[in-house]
Amino acid sequence: MLEIKAKLKIRRSAYKLEIRGRLKLPFDSRQKSRLHAKLESGEEVALVLPRGDVLRGGDLVTASDGRVIEVVSQPENLLNLECETPAALAAVAYHLGNRHVPVEIGDGYLRIAADHVLEDMARKLGARVTPLEAPFEPEAGAYGAGAGHRHDEMGHGGKIHEFGDAQNDDHDHHNHHHGHRK
Repeated sequence: MLEIKAKLKIRRSAYKLEIRGRLKLPFDSRQKSRLHAKLESGEEVALVLPRGDVLRGGDLVTASDGRVIEVVSQPENLLNLECETPAALAAVAYHLGNRHVPVEIGDGYLRIAADHVLEDMARKLGARVTPLEAPFEPEAGAYGAGAGHRHDEMGHGGKIHEFGDAQNDDHDHHNHHHGHRK
């Protein structure tokens, strides 16, 4: 079976590369470091990537036989959320973040994976909710690669919820509070 072990770290335009396969995956699969999948050609592949790496649509990966393969974001069922004001949209984003929900942030909208509970919450917060099918590219986590900026040098976000070296980290990520202090 063909193994995919690394993302190319160079810009796509740096060299003339021959793309010799396409790997189409939904977001949930693109954030796994170990996975059996199939190329669009039907050939089976095994992802064996470093832990915490997230594949983004347009990423290029290398296969064990030397081929360069393009990652394609598979369209999936999403909810597009829009509000009357930026403050109202920020409130919806706050509540989604409080639930650690992957969120794609666009100019005047948020997108999340379709979920009836979150859809109801967003509506109660005043959001217009539109179901759609589209590729899903949520933000990288605040502690992941590219923190503070949406894309890395290749135009893609980094890790989704990776906190770095837990032994050298003073912040307790699992015992934090989401309530208001008085």
